[in-house]
Amino acid sequence: MRKRDGVDAVPGGRKERPPRRPRPAPGSRAPRFAKPLTTASVVGWTALSALVPGAAHLRTGHRRTGLVLVSLYALVLLGVLGFALTRKDLLASLTTFTDDGMMVTVIVVASVLALAWFALMVVSYVVLGPNRLNQQGQMVTGIVVGVLCVAVMSPFALAASYVQTAQSAINDIFPSSPDSDTPPVAQNPEDPWGGRTRVNFLLVGGDAAGNRTGVRTDSMNVASVDIKTGNTVLFSLPRNLQHVRFPPSSPLHKQFPNGFMAELPNGGLLNEVWQYANDHPEIMGGKNKGSRALMDAIGHTLGLKIDYYALINMYGFAALVDAIGGLKIRVEQDVKWGGLYGTAGTIKAGTRKLSGEQALWYGRSRVNSDDFSRMGRQRCVIGAFAQQATPTVILTNFNKIAGAAKRMASTNIPRPLVQPLVEVAVKVKDAKITSLQFVPPDFWPGSADWVKIRQAAKKAINDSMRPRKQAQTAGVSASPSVTGATPTKTSAAAPTQTPTRNSQKSGAKSLDELCGL
Repeated sequence: MRKRDGVDAVPGGRKERPPRRPRPAPGSRAPRFAKPLTTASVVGWTALSALVPGAAHLRTGHRRTGLVLVSLYALVLLGVLGFALTRKDLLASLTTFTDDGMMVTVIVVASVLALAWFALMVVSYVVLGPNRLNQQGQMVTGIVVGVLCVAVMSPFALAASYVQTAQSAINDIFPSSPDSDTPPVAQNPEDPWGGRTRVNFLLVGGDAAGNRTGVRTDSMNVASVDIKTGNTVLFSLPRNLQHVRFPPSSPLHKQFPNGFMAELPNGGLLNEVWQYANDHPEIMGGKNKGSRALMDAIGHTLGLKIDYYALINMYGFAALVDAIGGLKIRVEQDVKWGGLYGTAGTIKAGTRKLSGEQALWYGRSRVNSDDFSRMGRQRCVIGAFAQQATPTVILTNFNKIAGAAKRMASTNIPRPLVQPLVEVAVKVKDAKITSLQFVPPDFWPGSADWVKIRQAAKKAINDSMRPRKQAQTAGVSASPSVTGATPTKTSAAAPTQTPTRNSQKSGAKSLDELCGL
């Protein structure tokens, strides 16, 4: 053999051809010209498979399996996107997940998906052939992929945990078997409110503490909600409203025909009704009838039928404020609180981010003030909370909020009404919220004009049912929440002072207008 022009030659003048590249073994599906996988590429393709299932299979030549996985994943994404686009109000659609059976389904599905994604990561890693790497590469890829497996399972585990926490909180707060005083729940899913167009909720702030006996209902508000639109009127009643009457159906009507403790010169305050009923079960016909007695008294005073109540422990409310990260409130003048004559602290005037304790005292303090200005501040706290407890804030602090809610509230709203209640609450956030409080100079708690109170309540409800008008003050919306169409904002006229009895005017006002929200 001899070389000719750099090419091996064999006798006879034939050139020797270079050896052929070996063919892949039968059954192998590896790409014909694929480069060998490195440690980084194994990790990268495995991670990509967590986002696009089937990517690792396509890379290694398992095209049929890869295409099936990618197609199924694309169908799921299109289904989720279609669900979101076909819902006019996505947040309202998500209220179906408050149903007990639906929450169990979500927990099961999230658990199954967590296991499925874990299995997908393991299979994707194996199909990439990490055994072809050197020992160091196998160790590195194994550790990294193990961390990735835990990471992809975390969102599903977190979702299941959130739903389980929500289920526990809802079942702890809302009774599964309502008492005899609660209206029966309609069995028609299309009309869970039983034909009612408005629902009236009594919101009570309980001032119970370790050094006090019983519950003093120092904050009493009625939220009258239009079920269809969510438009709400918030009625605030002073704690020192005297000698309230009871309807003929109430056991206390016969006991106090001329008003609650009217025979006493200075007794019979509205905030004493709850505890009086609890202390006299022989009159009420059973134990723990304080809520029923207060609902009867306030409903008869306003000319409304109070359907449900929610008692909120004020110290539990402070924990709830802390759970959402505090409340941003515009304080119009210094508010001293706690201690002897407000020596514990001062909430300075200006726009402040109040902690739970500060928000509690902002709504409770009577130092250099009175009950009526305190009522005004309480309404502003309610409005600020409704505005700032956005879905993002709630999801971010969900476990804290659920824990605080279980400690703060008791109610007679039955468990089957939770989903319809959440649907109404979603409407309220984007609806018109007006407020009316019965304070001097228009309403005197010591000698109340009951007919005038009922007429004012009726007018406020009728006004709330009218179509929403453009805010008369530039940049002021008709509710403390953001509407669907965001208006151009300009500087709004700031309130001259923290609401007091001297600043109250006849008629219901929006909370934005009253509180500068």
